[in-house]
Amino acid sequence: MIRPAARTDVNRSAVLAHLGAQGPSSRAELARALGVSPALMTQLTKDLLTDGLVVELDHEPSQGGRPARRLGLAQQGGSAIGVKVAADHVAFVEVGLDGSVLRSASERFDASATTVLADLASLLERFIAGSGVARLLGVGVGVPGSVDRQGDGVVVSPQLGWNGMPLGESLRRALRLPVLVENNVNALAMAERLYGTGRRHESFLVVTIGTGVGAGIVVDGVVLRGAAGGAGEIGHTPVVEDGPVCMCGSRGCLEALIGEAALVREARARGILGETAGMAALRAAAEAGQADAAALFGEAGHLLGRALAGLVHTLDPEIVILLGEGTAAWPHWALGFEPAFRSALLPARRGVGVAVETWQDESWAQGAAALVLATPFDAEGVAGEQGRLVRERLAAGGTERAGS
Repeated sequence: MIRPAARTDVNRSAVLAHLGAQGPSSRAELARALGVSPALMTQLTKDLLTDGLVVELDHEPSQGGRPARRLGLAQQGGSAIGVKVAADHVAFVEVGLDGSVLRSASERFDASATTVLADLASLLERFIAGSGVARLLGVGVGVPGSVDRQGDGVVVSPQLGWNGMPLGESLRRALRLPVLVENNVNALAMAERLYGTGRRHESFLVVTIGTGVGAGIVVDGVVLRGAAGGAGEIGHTPVVEDGPVCMCGSRGCLEALIGEAALVREARARGILGETAGMAALRAAAEAGQADAAALFGEAGHLLGRALAGLVHTLDPEIVILLGEGTAAWPHWALGFEPAFRSALLPARRGVGVAVETWQDESWAQGAAALVLATPFDAEGVAGEQGRLVRERLAAGGTERAGS
């Protein structure tokens, strides 16, 4: 349950976002969840019903009094676009207010091209043109790297080769829509907070393993961004003194030891893989019972477990949620992770939960779309002026498309 009393802008958009994230609710449930009086909630929902943004559904079970009618979102409630940017491709999704994917696409992309901003805007315009939803709320963009502020969207990303890239400003000018930009793991953490396992927890970690290693940190219901938007870069934690060079330029980072490229490189060096084989072949070898392939994953799990134990001691989360492409081989990672993680924790912390969620490639883009859908709960103003514009579009009646 989102605990919004201290930080929710309680207006029409907050009601719509809550119904999207939590599903149909009665007026009394909405008033309790959003911390407002029943009278105010009655007026808010009356207006939303009049404007056709919510509809009355079935009655909730009676506890002895008059049964209450539940409210749900109308079909035209709105949608958001999510974009995941990688070095060689971009993934797009369009999602409804409940987080469900309406459609998705993936396109080749060169993050190092001199025309990178125009190229991305063109691909986005093409995807947006295919939307069948009347009310488009905005665009969320997830990138691997640090972002100054969601509403500004200036990106520093060694993985993409970007340093001070004005991504948000460029896309807003081209699309004439609200655009929010965020580190991709922070975006996943927000999606977990709205729709995933994180709905049931106030403080948790989202840890991704795959091409890189990252963490989204949620404390008291709020994603911790840090002074420059770079909190959670655990992949660049120094692990060994004289290890392989990381893409950040340092030696011995966690990501340089257990990221996808590192595991493939080590597998080739040990003769587990041929010179052209990649991660899919390494995973297949482990699943086929090849002991040295399974052992390599177990070693990676061991390093990850010790690193996360330190993070748990620092932040004291209720649960650790593991996501990312690397979780496809989690049974092999787990052989090293569980003993290393539990043994490195203080006795009082050894019961902390670990949830490993199924992964789809479009999950990154879903997380980016959640940046838009979370703005009604953004009383801290992380999304800035762009968040205000999203809330206006969500609360307004009529048709709102790009440029309107």
